[in-house]
Amino acid sequence: MGPVGTMSILAEAMPITALHTGQRTSSALLPAPDPDALAASRELSERIASEIRAAGGWISFARYMELALYAPGLGYYSGGARKLGRDGDFVTAPEISPLFGRALARQIAQVLETTQGEVLELGAGSGALAMQLLPALDRLGCPPRRYFILELSAQLRERQRDTLAERAPQWLEKVAWLESLPDLVNGVVFGNEVLDAVTVHLAAWRDDGIFERGVALGEAGFVWRERPAAGHLREAATRLPVAAPYVSEVGLGARALVATAAQRLARGALLFIDYGFGRGEYYHPQRAQGTLMCHYRHRAHDDPFFLPGLQDITAHVDFSAVAGAAREAGCALSGYTTQAQFLLNCGITDLLAETPADEAARYLPQAAAVQRLLSPAEMGELFKAIALTRGIDAPLLGFRHGDKARLL
Repeated sequence: MGPVGTMSILAEAMPITALHTGQRTSSALLPAPDPDALAASRELSERIASEIRAAGGWISFARYMELALYAPGLGYYSGGARKLGRDGDFVTAPEISPLFGRALARQIAQVLETTQGEVLELGAGSGALAMQLLPALDRLGCPPRRYFILELSAQLRERQRDTLAERAPQWLEKVAWLESLPDLVNGVVFGNEVLDAVTVHLAAWRDDGIFERGVALGEAGFVWRERPAAGHLREAATRLPVAAPYVSEVGLGARALVATAAQRLARGALLFIDYGFGRGEYYHPQRAQGTLMCHYRHRAHDDPFFLPGLQDITAHVDFSAVAGAAREAGCALSGYTTQAQFLLNCGITDLLAETPADEAARYLPQAAAVQRLLSPAEMGELFKAIALTRGIDAPLLGFRHGDKARLL
């Protein structure tokens, strides 16, 4: 194949080291894509390569990631492949247990009691969380005036509609899909595993300065190339507590998204749940290669050039940057804690207890799923919850105990 070709090895199973929540596990084989998927990946690779050539031989990694994930018709989130669930590439908390949504509903209901407003979900995935939240909020006596979903992927919008039509049809008329943030939001804006998929820039701290790591073309495909950092990236990277040599992500895109959402929040709360750290831990000396991770068929690895368009590309969230962006836009930090502590504060164990423990066939699978959400070895500690508010004075339910704001 030409310089864009993703190498003949992509047509076969490729041995890599699998990762789980950042920890190495046993060696595994990545499944080979079917011929149509491989052809789509090659087409996207050629499109990216054409842009690299037109740009003089180099594009930023943020632009590469944007194309790999969102290029119309071919990007990971805009193509037709199934992304979420057991048949996809990864499973999110709402697919693990419906109790996740019911617990989250308790926090959202607290804000809606004050604002009498709406809910805006950013990136609704399969629609499972919306399906859980709408009836749960109704049972709590706090149905939102409207339930908005901001979703850029036409394929995922269709899947979300199908999920709601099949499993919660009575709520479908309350849901509206958006392609951009509304001018004003009164209520709750939340995203579960959304910020990790926002494009990131890569910075490289070297003995002779700060560089931006971008993508160029080599003989066998895409390769890394570095250029002196400039503009907003250089400004942000200069302020980070990093000593050369070091490579990591700078989430300018997530900062911009959060800042815009905060500016448009009239009254209510921004709530994000995702995997990540406060700045001191994010840019720890032992994390000198960053947090970039790719997900393909329930296996994780660190090569973003593998099968463009067929794998998710993510980076952990710098929650200090998230908090800073919202504060600069006039919001207050109202809580930061682990996912486990947030769900416990919202009463997930009480919800589990509604199923009698002596009904083992029903109880044990639910208990195992909740354990996965709470366990430090699974999602409980790596995933964090953060709340940023405007016009909300009461302490938030999900952050009553175990607040970790000191780590931001």
